[in-house]
Amino acid sequence: MRELVGKSCSILFFIFICQSVLASKKSLRHQEPCKRLELYFHDILFDGSDLANATSAQATNRTALGDFKFGMLVVFDDPITLDNNLLSPPVARAQGFYFYDKKNDYNAWFAFTLVFNSTQYKGTLNIMGADLMAAETRDLSVVGGTGDFFMTKGIVTVQTDIFQGAKYFRLKLDVKLYECY
Repeated sequence: MRELVGKSCSILFFIFICQSVLASKKSLRHQEPCKRLELYFHDILFDGSDLANATSAQATNRTALGDFKFGMLVVFDDPITLDNNLLSPPVARAQGFYFYDKKNDYNAWFAFTLVFNSTQYKGTLNIMGADLMAAETRDLSVVGGTGDFFMTKGIVTVQTDIFQGAKYFRLKLDVKLYECY
């Protein structure tokens, strides 16, 4: 009898462990985003002459290492719109910075917060990652959020929509959120 109880306990323990392991494993199959946004990021770099319209400013000078703005840091407070028109009402502000981090080609690293304060959304999305400028599209990580985006995670696929020298660029942001609470 004692041996039967021992074997039963062992079997139950084994089943419990197996179910715990299976329950904790995440599915590897592709999942659809729980929320998706298409937004446009407008950046107007201050060049010393356009104080009223500038939305970003160079915080450090580039270094002498290469011809690709290596070491230059830009701080921004850029409007985010639902379409590619700069004069459309903003649905959010992108507040953060980017710096050029490659000596032999244009490449930047971004860290910013999308601050939403509209009738549709309230809260923030925190975004960061490498902007490999030569690529047609590149992905940045959504690493968290607040308000309507509390503790969210996801990916922002970035595509350059227009580039007008060092003065103005517009990015198309395809925001895909995979953890929504």
